[in-house]
Amino acid sequence: MTPEPFAVRMPPEVRSVRVGAHDLVFIDDFLADPQPLLNAAWRASYAPCPGGAERKGYPGVRAPVPAGYSAELTALMEPLLRQNFGVPGELPLRKSECAFSLTTLPPEALGPLQRTPHFDASTPHHMAVLLYLCGPEHGGTAFYRHKATGVQQVTADNREDFLARYNDELAAQPPAPRYFDDSDAHFEFLGRIPARFNRLVVYRGSLLHSALVNPQRLSANPNTGRLTVNSFYDF
Repeated sequence: MTPEPFAVRMPPEVRSVRVGAHDLVFIDDFLADPQPLLNAAWRASYAPCPGGAERKGYPGVRAPVPAGYSAELTALMEPLLRQNFGVPGELPLRKSECAFSLTTLPPEALGPLQRTPHFDASTPHHMAVLLYLCGPEHGGTAFYRHKATGVQQVTADNREDFLARYNDELAAQPPAPRYFDDSDAHFEFLGRIPARFNRLVVYRGSLLHSALVNPQRLSANPNTGRLTVNSFYDF
């Protein structure tokens, strides 16, 4: 039987890996047939992300994904997130952005906030779900510890102290114009999940993380660029 468009390969092989003090989940060969989603990515109309003019936020362009993919993903993610990340059963799921993403900004054009690890939210059950539609030549996703505070995960309790230290560090010495990768004076590299075509990666958005980007592979062409699908959930 031919799989429905955007159908998840069943049963998914859910694997867990520990990076620093936290567990991440990934599923290889996530879609039974990724070609329909690739076709949608090639047809999509991309636009710069909000905050791009201020050199903040995602350093590239995005486009909406088909509703069918979003529905297939959410049907799997709700039980997976509750089981693997300890989300209480009584909390309702809230879904936000689900978008094709292409990293396009050259390193010299990055703003200071785009040159360091970041966090998406400090709420306890904000989850980032990333599907790679590109290969290992496009890097991956790395996770870090902030040396001055020891923070790996930004929470309501440590957010203000972390941001105060972080902003002081930025003001004292702006980071070099590059995509962040290994450790530096302020952040310790803890580990990474390499990019792999049709690999889904799930992690808490409160973890300090950064896209590992090969500047030689920057492109707005979905055929050759660092194409991912970025989705976010909260409870």
